[in-house]
Amino acid sequence: MELRFPEFEILDLAKQYLQYWSRGQKTFEREEELMDEVLIDQVQQQGYLDIELLKTVALWHFPQSAHHIDSNSESDVRKITGNALEIQGEIIRLEVLTDLTGLGFKTASAVLHFFHKEKYPIINEPAMWSLSVDEADYSYEYWLKYVDFCRDHAERNSVDMRTLDRALWMYSKENQPSR
Repeated sequence: MELRFPEFEILDLAKQYLQYWSRGQKTFEREEELMDEVLIDQVQQQGYLDIELLKTVALWHFPQSAHHIDSNSESDVRKITGNALEIQGEIIRLEVLTDLTGLGFKTASAVLHFFHKEKYPIINEPAMWSLSVDEADYSYEYWLKYVDFCRDHAERNSVDMRTLDRALWMYSKENQPSR
């Protein structure tokens, strides 16, 4: 796993991402909602997500799975997201979330990205491609390598995980050949 672009481009790519997703677009509005400090503090204080917030995460990150969220009960969503935010262990946090209907690796990683106190990247095909990975591996072992790689690069470049994630997505958008 290695960046396809020089590290010094992270901030510029993240800025380009913000220009690409202009105000008024639903995707941008949902991202801003998920990044609201009051909301993040509220989730961390109460210790769980409710079903509506979980659907917002799914609609933002992987809309194809959002309609499956309603298959879960409110109590299951609160219990399982609460466990994921509280439990120790990198793999188990992601694994617990994928027990919810409609939450695969992608959306579960987005939940951790926005609401866990630890720093987490979002795993998806564009990010993987930007890290010289042509075929994403959605295994728990790979997840650990990806988390460590992104934490190291974010820290080394003095950026938060959201900035790095935006840069990875934008680089792929601009450079990945069409499939």
